[in-house]
Amino acid sequence: MKLRKLLSLKRWSHILRNSWQYVISPSVTLADKLLFTIPVLLYWVLPDIMPFMPIDDIGVTMLLMGWFVSRMDRKYPALKSGR
Repeated sequence: MKLRKLLSLKRWSHILRNSWQYVISPSVTLADKLLFTIPVLLYWVLPDIMPFMPIDDIGVTMLLMGWFVSRMDRKYPALKSGR
């Protein structure tokens, strides 16, 4: 069941759409935005920190986007229902 949800096109379209909306929203605090963007940017700029990991930059970004959107959906429910 978890794998089916992980591979769901509907779930990933929700994540892609909402991650951008949360990043540009003035209602989301800067600290919350940086909690997502700093690790992603660091991983993209410094990929040699973990050179033998089989996960590429896009995979790490997608995992962090999933975490970020689920966290923001819980923290800012008014933004979620407003769309």
